[in-house]
Amino acid sequence: MALSTFVLAGAAAAIATLLLLRMAAGRRQRERLQAARIAAGANVSSARIEAAAQRRAAETAAREEALELRTQADRELTNAAETMARREERLHNQEIQLTRELGELDSRSEQIEERHSAMQSLRDRAQGLRRDAAERREAARKLIEERAGETAEGLQAGMIGHWVENARAEAAQQLRLIEQDAANPQYDREARRIMDIASSRYQNHFLTERNISNIRVGTEICELLVANGNALHEVLQKVANVQLHIGPEGDAVRLEGQDGVGREVARRALQRLSKKSSAQSSAQSDPLAWATRIRTNLEREITALGKKAFQVLKIPRPHPEIVDLVGALNYRTSYTQNQWLHAVEASFLSGMMAAELGLDIKLARRATLMHDIGKALTHQIEGSHAVIGADIARKLGEDEIVANAIGAHHADEPPHSVYAYLVAASDAMSGARPGARRETTDLFSHRVEDLERIGLNYDGVQRAHAVHGGRELRVYVDEQRVNDVAVVELSTEIAEQIAEQMTFPGQIKVTVIRSFEAMATAN
Repeated sequence: MALSTFVLAGAAAAIATLLLLRMAAGRRQRERLQAARIAAGANVSSARIEAAAQRRAAETAAREEALELRTQADRELTNAAETMARREERLHNQEIQLTRELGELDSRSEQIEERHSAMQSLRDRAQGLRRDAAERREAARKLIEERAGETAEGLQAGMIGHWVENARAEAAQQLRLIEQDAANPQYDREARRIMDIASSRYQNHFLTERNISNIRVGTEICELLVANGNALHEVLQKVANVQLHIGPEGDAVRLEGQDGVGREVARRALQRLSKKSSAQSSAQSDPLAWATRIRTNLEREITALGKKAFQVLKIPRPHPEIVDLVGALNYRTSYTQNQWLHAVEASFLSGMMAAELGLDIKLARRATLMHDIGKALTHQIEGSHAVIGADIARKLGEDEIVANAIGAHHADEPPHSVYAYLVAASDAMSGARPGARRETTDLFSHRVEDLERIGLNYDGVQRAHAVHGGRELRVYVDEQRVNDVAVVELSTEIAEQIAEQMTFPGQIKVTVIRSFEAMATAN
């Protein structure tokens, strides 16, 4: 019993202790809560005070910024007002200046109108005076004609006739003096001296050339030419404008034709077929395009050679067609002399002689360089190469001095300037120098004799002479035995006989002359 009482007392004490402890913990919590509330109130008050301060600072900054913006706006407005005022002032000054200038223009316009009126009145007065002078002049002319018994037109015609007679007499006198001076040995010596100077100053060396007619290419190439029904053979003949004949042994090709450029096209084509297997396949697949490319490349080289000639001689280029004709002379020979080199050489010689005589060097070189351009077309156009070249030069706008020098260098037309004689002299010097041409004197003599023999072998022919280095045969006939119609037939027959019986480069001109000669003696 006592034990249970003791236990109950201990439990009660423990419960009391716990209650006291809980009450003490509650009191401390209330104290902490109160302290937290006091701290929170202090923080809220502090935050309110800080927010109020920040609000007042922001309001102050906004007022200051607004004040600054207003100040700046006022300043800009003031500047704009000042600028506007200055512009208005300038505009006002310009209006005043414009008004003053308009007034001056009106004043000048009035002055001009007054002057125009005065000039018009003077012009009318001058016109009236001219009419009056013309009437008086006409009356005076009629009075003079009546008193002289001859009209003004008749007198003018008489004076012109008198002047013409005097001019003809002076020209005849000058011609007689020239003919007399021409026989003077001093002039011959001077001419030789000038030619010697030109010959000694010019130095160039090139070998004579021969046109290759027979080209040995081998049986394989010849078989290629005749394959597929002679396809490649026919195309080459068409593009090159020459005939290709395969030799009897079937290993060589003979070229026949007067076109030097075409012969070069055929030669290059055969050479490529011989050296390159790729060329054979290209030629078989498309013969026309392959041959055309070869000719096109050669034509480019010809143009470059023509330009080079004018560049070397330092003379302006002519029409492009003439440039190509000059370049084509590289594939034209005369008595084995390369005609492009001959033209350049003769041009240098002509320019040197022109310099010694005080003439235009470039004009002399220009006329001489073009003097043989007709040779590039003799296979297409019949006639003398000099006449052909002169016609082309005139058609393509060359100066008449140049065209006449071209046409006159073989006496096909009369020379009209000293440059024609220079061209003829330089042409002869270049062709006649030692080593220029491979034709021997004996061969030349035989050719001249054969020409004259053929000309004399017809009825009615009195004499025949080969002139211009064997390039022309002049036949003189008896006018009693050969009429005008027979003269034409005779020239054709002689030309045909020459072509059949002789072998010669280029062309030979046949001239049949039927002249009537009347003679009288004055005692």
